[in-house]
Amino acid sequence: MSDGPNIVGNPLRVAVGLLVASYVIGEFIIPKYPLIYALKIIGILGLISSVLVFFAGFNIFKSYGEDPIPTSATMRIISTGIFAYTRNPIYLSFVMFHVSMFLVFENVMYFLSSVGLAIWLHNYVIKSEENFLQNKFSDEYDQYMKAVKRWIFL
Repeated sequence: MSDGPNIVGNPLRVAVGLLVASYVIGEFIIPKYPLIYALKIIGILGLISSVLVFFAGFNIFKSYGEDPIPTSATMRIISTGIFAYTRNPIYLSFVMFHVSMFLVFENVMYFLSSVGLAIWLHNYVIKSEENFLQNKFSDEYDQYMKAVKRWIFL
């Protein structure tokens, strides 16, 4: 039993599993749809950005002595660095990576998996984490939620 939020599934494993499944289904079952070359460039920039966002979030967790595994206990609310712009930079990076893979490789399964991943993360992982943090930190977390968006725009 963990002291953290009750989350079913590991977001990193789900994201990687979806990448593998998307590759197999998109390469061997569903045809590719050519995109404008500029979208590939945007995709490459998105891949780079998603990796940078992931490590920015991960490194801040580690610098505060916190465990980034979602079911682990937490001692504080991290609101500096990338966490001043999004409450969930690591999850955001997972979705960004999938969307960027779609743009670079023209594999529609990457796009579909990004939508499914975003819905699962939003409804089953992030909301569980937020309920846990609201119960643990109440007013401090409420203020953080008002100041910083869950994703970047939402």
